[in-house]
Amino acid sequence: MDSDAAHRIPRHIAIVMDGNGRWAERRRQPRSFGHREGQKAVRSAIEFCRRQGIQSLTLFAFSSENWKRPESEVGALMQLFMKALEREVDELHANGVRIHFVGDLSALSPELVQRMQAAMARTLGNAALRLNVAVNYGGRWDIVQAARATAQAALRGDLDPSAIDEASFARHVCLADQPPVDLFIRTGGEMRISNFLLWQIAYAELYFTEVLWPDVNADILGAALAEYAQRERRCGLTSAQVRAAN
Repeated sequence: MDSDAAHRIPRHIAIVMDGNGRWAERRRQPRSFGHREGQKAVRSAIEFCRRQGIQSLTLFAFSSENWKRPESEVGALMQLFMKALEREVDELHANGVRIHFVGDLSALSPELVQRMQAAMARTLGNAALRLNVAVNYGGRWDIVQAARATAQAALRGDLDPSAIDEASFARHVCLADQPPVDLFIRTGGEMRISNFLLWQIAYAELYFTEVLWPDVNADILGAALAEYAQRERRCGLTSAQVRAAN
């Protein structure tokens, strides 16, 4: 791969997997049916990213606001997480995928957290793809917990408050050990960020598609990458500066 082609492949993709419920409702099925079908699209996205050589994939599985949904749907989602962990971890591990869960896990059941921790420990040494699953996550929560950690470092004397800058703060946000998000994808037709990775997507390219998440496949993701490759990522520079740097 030449340097220009490599520059056009995102290092980190984040996806809001929207549309499971609507997909099921259109088929006169319960919303939980759509969430189960959405797992196929998850597998497709993981395999696609592995083939493309993408370093990190972050999936918005359950937001901190999703607790407001009907109790039956929330319960079905939690059961789905449990079953997915049982079923998928072996294959992910065999394919070199490292799993990482981000979010406020304290609100989840101890059994689910234990299985998440076991999956992370088992896949810790894998390097083919970093798969981040955001569970009970919110971008504002992330920034607040990073601010709290930064303040605690200052109180301990490990950090001079006058020296706090973006770099020192960024060390405490989720996914700090991975590349910034290059490409943000949202399926399902909604054109919102929905409190996802607010800090991490500061310079991400945003891509929205009407396709509902269970219908997402390699062709849909390929179209997103093709669109990404056509965009000029200036990050505050002029076009001339970008061309000179490349």
